[in-house]
Amino acid sequence: MHWWRVLCIAVIAMIAAPVSADELRPAVVELTEREAGQWVLEWKLPVAARRGENAAPLAQPVIPASCETTVDPVRRAASLALLGRADLRCEETLAGETFGLTELLGNSDGIARLVPRDRPVQTFRLTATTPVATILAKPETGQVLLDYFIIGAEHILFGWDHLLFVIALVLLVREPWPVIKAATAFTIAHSITLVATTLGYAGLPSRPVEALIALSIVFLAVEVALILREPERQTWTRRFPWVVAFAFGLIHGFGFAGALAEIGLPQGEIVQALLAFNLGVEAGQLLVIAVLICLLTVLARALRKVETPALRIANYAIGGIGSFWLIERVIG
Repeated sequence: MHWWRVLCIAVIAMIAAPVSADELRPAVVELTEREAGQWVLEWKLPVAARRGENAAPLAQPVIPASCETTVDPVRRAASLALLGRADLRCEETLAGETFGLTELLGNSDGIARLVPRDRPVQTFRLTATTPVATILAKPETGQVLLDYFIIGAEHILFGWDHLLFVIALVLLVREPWPVIKAATAFTIAHSITLVATTLGYAGLPSRPVEALIALSIVFLAVEVALILREPERQTWTRRFPWVVAFAFGLIHGFGFAGALAEIGLPQGEIVQALLAFNLGVEAGQLLVIAVLICLLTVLARALRKVETPALRIANYAIGGIGSFWLIERVIG
C-alpha cells in the first residue's frame, strides 16, 4: 500500500470519529397548558450541547416573564439527550412573551412548541441567532410548513450519512438524466418508509437501520472505485441506478423517520409538517445534485488532468467514513 493511501486512511479515521453521521438532533422545548394558568415546560437537549461528560448543559430553558416555577425543575439523562421538566404558573394569556433556550451553539437548530388547551398549537424554529420564540396571539398561517421545510433541507445538507450517499450516487452515475431518475427513485422510496413509519404503519430498530445506511455508502464507494479503475466497466448499479437508489432509499426513509421522531410533529398539523419536511429533504437533495453535476462538468472539461485523482481522493474519503460508521454501528 502506498504511503499516501495510509495517510488518507489515517486522516479519514480522525475526521470520521468526531463527525456525527446524523446532525439532525435538535433541541426541543415544549410548553403545554394542563389547566387554566397551569403549564408544563419540557425540554430535550442533545448530548452534543455538553462540554465534557460531567459538565452542565450550556443551554438552559427560558420561561415566559409572567410565569413562575411552582416546584424545582427536574432534569435527567437519556440516550443522546438531557431531559428536563418544570411546572409553571402563568397568566391567562402569554401573547407577546418569549420562551425557548438561553443559547444554541454553531449550526444547531431547535424546535419550540406552545400547546394551549383550547387554541391552535404554535411551532417555532430556534436557531443560534434566535434561540427564543415570541408567542403569538394567533398562529401565522404556513409557519409550520416553512419551519419543517427548512429542517428537512438541513437534514440532507448537514446529515452526513444521507449526504454522502447522494454524493456517491452522483459520482457513480455522472450523467444528468440518469442521476435525476436515480434521485427520483431514491425520493419515492424514502418517502414511502418515512410516511409509513411516522404514521405508525411500519418501523425498524434504529441500530440496524443506521448500519444499513452506512453499508449503502460503502457499497456505492466500492462501485465508484471499480468505475475509476475501469471506466468502461458496467457494474450492476451503473446499469440500473434507479433500482439500487430505490432499494437503499427505503432504508434511508427509516433513518429520516427516526430523525423526525427526535423532533416530533405538531398535533393537528402532522400531515402538513410531514409534507413540508419531505419537500425540504428533496429540495436539499436537488441542490446537492446540481452543485455536484456542475463541479463534475468543470473537472471533465477544464481540469481533465486532475479529474481522476480528485475523484479517487473524494471516493476514498466517502468509503473510509462509511466503513468507519459501519464498523462502529455493527460492533456498538
